[in-house]
Amino acid sequence: MGKFLPLAIFVILAWFLYDGLGRDTKILPSPLIGKTFPNLEVEDFNTLEKYSMQSQLKGRTTLVNVWASWCVTCRAEHQTLMQIARTDLVQMLGVNYKDTRAEGQVFLDRFGNPYDKIVFDQSGNLGLELGVYATPETFIVDRHGVIRFKRIGQLTPEIWKTQVLPLIQQLKIVEKNDV
Repeated sequence: MGKFLPLAIFVILAWFLYDGLGRDTKILPSPLIGKTFPNLEVEDFNTLEKYSMQSQLKGRTTLVNVWASWCVTCRAEHQTLMQIARTDLVQMLGVNYKDTRAEGQVFLDRFGNPYDKIVFDQSGNLGLELGVYATPETFIVDRHGVIRFKRIGQLTPEIWKTQVLPLIQQLKIVEKNDV
């Protein structure tokens, strides 16, 4: 029995390594799916006004995008966000994460502003509550303030069409039936 123990340990470790290498790192299970979006008091990027997150999310399906001016992937994603904003299918709320207001404004002036509202999260408190560890991250929040989707990394047109848009359309049907 003692001869096979090292072999058994090796096989188990090899299986975990093989299983881990085959996973898409952009698709991580989130403990927040199905939970209420954190209701922190936040600061508006433009007006410096303070408000609660839930006050901005209740009543309408919302795409929440965590971004920063220093994030290269955010630049690559931004054109997709601009296209989504033109559809007016969903409220778009940006979270400017661990950035400066000046650099964030330069980014928006250069690439455009797809957001209906922007939260200024310089300290990263909201990002911490959301479990953000890499920008960009995108969440879909239903009209009750419940997180229904999370994407780590770039939101591409393909992901929008195949994963996010069908979810938003489904949530809109539920919204119409609830009214």
